[in-house]
Amino acid sequence: MRRTVLVWIALITAITVPLVASAASPLLAWRQPVYILAGFAGNLGMGLLLMQPLLAAKDLPGLSPMTSRRLHRWVGLSLVTAILIHVGGLWITSPPDVIDALLFVSPTPFSAWGVTAMWAAFAAVLLGLFRQRLNVRFRIWRLGHTGLAAVTILGSVVHAMLIEGTMEIMTKTALCALVLLASARTLAKMRVWEVRRRA
Repeated sequence: MRRTVLVWIALITAITVPLVASAASPLLAWRQPVYILAGFAGNLGMGLLLMQPLLAAKDLPGLSPMTSRRLHRWVGLSLVTAILIHVGGLWITSPPDVIDALLFVSPTPFSAWGVTAMWAAFAAVLLGLFRQRLNVRFRIWRLGHTGLAAVTILGSVVHAMLIEGTMEIMTKTALCALVLLASARTLAKMRVWEVRRRA
């Protein structure tokens, strides 16, 4: 019981502290509300990325395997929603910048990483939602889903680290490191490349 409480406190702290630090950023001064909302949606997206590998590996205490699987799906949908709010808000405030990013012609290096992560996240969620309808072997589906998730995570981490925005550098770095560590641990634990054939 004590371990369960400590793990959940640590997870909530890892997600909320960067948000609180962002709220105190001087860069928020004079920004439009929609721009602030877009930024916080991106920050929250990083926190959701921390939850996904932990749920996939069923590492969060107090949750049954079925609950972990269900939450993994809902957190994935929440991540897509956060991305849409993030990109949509930036589109409202600066359409040319978003168009350049989507076309991979933006002069800012972080844009390409963010867009790549976005499309990979969309594809991963679609694979998760339509797994039964795709009628592919479980091994192939799982490798594809995991590969897209890895691209999402790596792209998002690089995207976040390259941006000099409202996210405070220390809390941002700590969150990104936790996301990478959780993802690496999940890959090692689940050994996706060794999954046996399954219907």
